[in-house]
Amino acid sequence: MKKIVHRITNNVSTMKGAWLTVIAWVVIAILLTLFSPNPKDYKVSSLSTLLPADKASVIAEKKIEEYFVDVDGIPAILVWESENGEITAEELVPIVTAIEEAKIKEIKEIVPLAKLPPEALGNFLSEDKKAGFVPFTLTADLDTKEIKVVLEHIYNIAEKESDIPMYITGPAGIAVDTSNLFSRADFVLLFSTVGIILVLLIFTYRSPLLALIPLLAAGFVYQVVNQTLGFIGVAGIELASQSLSIMMILLFAVIIDYSLFIFSRFQEELKKHENKYEAMRLAMREIGVPIFYSGTTILLAMLILFFAQFGDYRNFGPIFSVAVLIVMIAAITLVPALFTIFGRTSFWPKIPRVGDEHMKASSFWSKVGSLVVRKPVGSVIIVLGFLLLSAFNLLNINNEFDTMKSFPEDMPSRLGYEVLEERFDKGDLAPTSVLWESDKAISEEDRQIIMQQLQEQDLVSTVSINNISEDEQAILYRLTFAEGPYDVVTIDALQSIREKSNDIISDAELKGELHFAGETAYTLDQRSVSNRDLILIVVLETILIFSMLIFLTRSFRITLFMMGTILFSFGAALGLGIFLVNILFDIDTISNRVPVYAFVFLVALGIDYNIFLVSRYLEERRLHSVKEAVQIAVAHTGGVISSAGIVLAATFAVLMTQPVEVLFVFGFIVALGILMDTFLIRGILMPGLLVLFEKENEKRRASG
Repeated sequence: MKKIVHRITNNVSTMKGAWLTVIAWVVIAILLTLFSPNPKDYKVSSLSTLLPADKASVIAEKKIEEYFVDVDGIPAILVWESENGEITAEELVPIVTAIEEAKIKEIKEIVPLAKLPPEALGNFLSEDKKAGFVPFTLTADLDTKEIKVVLEHIYNIAEKESDIPMYITGPAGIAVDTSNLFSRADFVLLFSTVGIILVLLIFTYRSPLLALIPLLAAGFVYQVVNQTLGFIGVAGIELASQSLSIMMILLFAVIIDYSLFIFSRFQEELKKHENKYEAMRLAMREIGVPIFYSGTTILLAMLILFFAQFGDYRNFGPIFSVAVLIVMIAAITLVPALFTIFGRTSFWPKIPRVGDEHMKASSFWSKVGSLVVRKPVGSVIIVLGFLLLSAFNLLNINNEFDTMKSFPEDMPSRLGYEVLEERFDKGDLAPTSVLWESDKAISEEDRQIIMQQLQEQDLVSTVSINNISEDEQAILYRLTFAEGPYDVVTIDALQSIREKSNDIISDAELKGELHFAGETAYTLDQRSVSNRDLILIVVLETILIFSMLIFLTRSFRITLFMMGTILFSFGAALGLGIFLVNILFDIDTISNRVPVYAFVFLVALGIDYNIFLVSRYLEERRLHSVKEAVQIAVAHTGGVISSAGIVLAATFAVLMTQPVEVLFVFGFIVALGILMDTFLIRGILMPGLLVLFEKENEKRRASG
């Protein structure tokens, strides 16, 4: 593989090769733009399927649909809250009646308030008469755009009939609001990413071209990746907005990272060689292989996601793999070609000349390298102590399963949801459907017995019969819990009930099976699947990356240090990140998706800096002792790695501009972890371990 990479970079570094490479990328970008499927046609705000078909909640849902065809549809809830004074049922009836009279064909069913007896109307008002609600159902075949049109129509009708503030929540309202969020977020994210990279590069290197050339390369790569994803959509893979947002950040971050490493080594060679083509050839001869291994490491991390069961994680696999593969190709073709064409002009106004000093002895990283070499034990102990203290906070992690809490506080569907949560029984927000399936007709007495058995379970608030199949062999119960449907105590309570469901039937001396569907049951399976995926991803990614590093370093010991420090760094970043988001942003719970997201990116990206440091160390070991090689490697890679780390961290921090809490927390933790990898792991811990445990080459020592 090393020979193949060298052959590619040697060709790209010639005058003809550089121009042909750039022209090829331009042609490919144009052709894909003109003829590839439009990725927007396959973009969705949320995935249609998150759990595998064999999970208990999914099976239960399908069985309920088989027995009770009419239950199929998209639920929604109209919610009113009075700003002053009470709400009466008489005020709500005209609104619902007007919606019914509008004959909106997409509305499958709505509670007919006008036809209900007066005593039943009170069920739709809160105890303090400050709020009211009415559930309705849309037809199941609607997409988000069609739902949006229907909800806008309903809002218009409600505004004409009453001035009481109204919100639409439930799955239909949440889907529309989520789509609106991400439709605006794409442009904010793109321009914020480009803007912050441009500012940081110009500020760091004081050269406009050194900032614009990497962004030019990133622009081409983004266009090629974006259009290629159209084919992914044609293959039947949904392009989730969340996946595309993170993919764009990953793409820009990695391509800028590699650009910094390339032009840093290019600058070094330009101070030794007059010919720019020879300088680039020699630069890529040393940096090309580490870039390839680094890219391959990230690619392997993304391919691991194909083994995940949870839809969000699995959706990352094809999208991120395509992006990283194209970035890898660009890093050893397009980026060096652009720098070769611009040559020394790339560094204007501070143009490198042959004979210029590469690095001053008083540079910051030269001093750091010298300190670590002189005091490796103290350096390692201090950093390990800090990492251990940070990782210890993982014991305080609290997971959040209520996705509504991740959205902006002023989002209509969240406002409606919180009105229901505050003024009505929490369990009514999302009741659990319990299906009792028997092989014979179920008597009225037996129905009551099972209902009573369910009622006696921990945390259960109410149980009622919701439906009976035509053959009376299936009963559908409506079960509510005393706490919220997404609370951990509720999820644990349902898990306990589901585990002893067979005992519930047998204790009643009856036969059949109980199946549990609904939001709480779905969340229970999602938690189980996510925990399983986290363990699988950690194990497989660690094994594959470890194997890749063995091929690069040819040293088990160095590979062990590289992998161990990054894993330790991940734990510390997650622990410290959880502590800081609580202190700084008053976020005391995090989505259980964050640890998975953070692990994939921190390990895959963090190992990059160790790869570049160790590659330079191994290069210097050909001529120098361990201590000298470590000091030179830290001094020569310190500036560019710290610059790359700051840009990479800032790029992921752009996710904190997103109006979704899970992305905010993920962006913060990854940015924090990258900075820790940049300055502590690569700058101090890894060099200290090399000094302490690497042995001198006996042949070199003897010859010396």
